[in-house]
Amino acid sequence: MKIILKTIVPGGHRDVMKAFDRKLFEALKPKGAKMEIVRFTGSKKGDEVHLRFLFPFRMEWVSKITDDHMDDHAAWFVDEGVVLPPGLKSWNHRHIVEKIDADRSMIIDDMTYQGSNFLIGLLLYPALYLAFYPRKARYRAYFTHLHQQFRMHDGRE
Repeated sequence: MKIILKTIVPGGHRDVMKAFDRKLFEALKPKGAKMEIVRFTGSKKGDEVHLRFLFPFRMEWVSKITDDHMDDHAAWFVDEGVVLPPGLKSWNHRHIVEKIDADRSMIIDDMTYQGSNFLIGLLLYPALYLAFYPRKARYRAYFTHLHQQFRMHDGRE
């Protein structure tokens, strides 16, 4: 199954991609879920993200970054699930940042997953969609704040 979310944010695509760090990951944590970031080594090939959810369910989620790329038009990295919560058989999340122009980019969360069976996959869709949809507003707020800080620091305002 596939979920794709697109969000336009201020900032060039290279700067936006460079901001995919632990601080952004903390800002993206789902509200209401008690979650700790056990390990976050980065967004480059070979890095790892290990999450522990404590509420509403206790579960581990470990992803490995299997690919990353940056060119003049886009940047991305891919995380693939290694240890997944019950019900998820596979997880592939492409974090894509496409250049719109010098001051705007589009973040695309392109997620493909498979449930432990077809019915579980269907049932997981609304839960996963609702878990990731709030990222759109968080991305906009986070990158608007970063962009304003950069402009003030850069002397453009």
